[in-house]
Amino acid sequence: MTEALAKVAAVLLSSEKGRKVLGWVALAICSPLILIILLLCSLGSGTASHNNNAVDICFYGGSISSDTPAEYRDRISEMQSAFTVLDNAINTANGMMEDNSLDSVRVKAVFYALCFDSDSPSQQAADNFVECFYSTEEKTRTVPVVDEAGNPVLNENGEQVTQEETYTVATPRPLSEAYSLVGQRLGREITEDDKKNIAQIYARIAGALDGGISLTGDIQRGTGSSTDIDISHFTDPTTKNAHDLAAYAVQAWENGWGYVWGTTGKVMTESLLQSKLEQYPDNVGPYEDFIRANWLGRRTVDCCGLIKSYGWLNTETMTFGYQANGIADMGANSMYHAATVSGTIDTIPEIPGLAVWCNGHIGVYIGGGEVIEAMGTRYGVVKTKLSERGFTHWLQVPGISYD
Repeated sequence: MTEALAKVAAVLLSSEKGRKVLGWVALAICSPLILIILLLCSLGSGTASHNNNAVDICFYGGSISSDTPAEYRDRISEMQSAFTVLDNAINTANGMMEDNSLDSVRVKAVFYALCFDSDSPSQQAADNFVECFYSTEEKTRTVPVVDEAGNPVLNENGEQVTQEETYTVATPRPLSEAYSLVGQRLGREITEDDKKNIAQIYARIAGALDGGISLTGDIQRGTGSSTDIDISHFTDPTTKNAHDLAAYAVQAWENGWGYVWGTTGKVMTESLLQSKLEQYPDNVGPYEDFIRANWLGRRTVDCCGLIKSYGWLNTETMTFGYQANGIADMGANSMYHAATVSGTIDTIPEIPGLAVWCNGHIGVYIGGGEVIEAMGTRYGVVKTKLSERGFTHWLQVPGISYD
């Protein structure tokens, strides 16, 4: 058999036409391998960058490059539209939360990874998708009765009349349970590769765990432990301004606030910790013992949560309201990309209350070359020197007044 093939090859190679025939046969055999090699090279370089750009545009906004293929441009536009209706659904869910909130970046990262090739969903479809990430229960509470003008209704003894009302409370589901429900809604299994892809998208947008930059320089910890929030040093508690943001950050440092991923200033209770362990098994789970030993009973934040908690603080009730006072729920990178005033760190003005940023991490500049930052789980809220850290840019936080 081999001898016969050799004779055929010799005949074919003896003529120009024969050599062309062999060339086409070889190309037909090798083409799949060539295509695979080209695909792998593409995935290893340009495509990875291209995909990262698409993620950034969808989450942060911005224009789509004109050299992007039309079909891919359409996919990005559909995803941007999808994020709008998903945000509406997430805000509705968070309006029903009491001690917690959905992670909007997580929800959208899951949708992006699994549904990039889909058209933008209707609001109902978006609501159904977001419902995979939380459960609800009915509770009752006592509320004052008021008349049509909003005045309190009093009984014959001049006492406030009250009544019981039923209301719905939402609670984030464990991530594993959310994945299972999403898979059921989409009619497919959420694979380990899917989860890795989601985790990469989430990390790119949400920022880095435990500070994001190397732990160098002088790190000072506060010595207090009070959970009170003192607004007596605020210049104007009725507004959200740069001076009071700096004062708030200093107070968080002085009182030894802790760091727990996904938290925004509330006291870390056992129930809140359990919720965060279920919501962020990879970000909180490895630190459970440390959190129990150090941060239970203290107020906790993550790096962007330090800033958001000031923005969400109601100084009349001393409670936090989700996205209150016009301060959006954004991660460190989203804050930077949303800022309309920013610059490189070598141009930072001497304005306490500016934010300082590097990819994945953010802190509050308090003046005099010092920064207050929620550095990481094992550090909590600390004071550092700007010159000794790796911050690359400064910015005015969206929603904060810098007049």
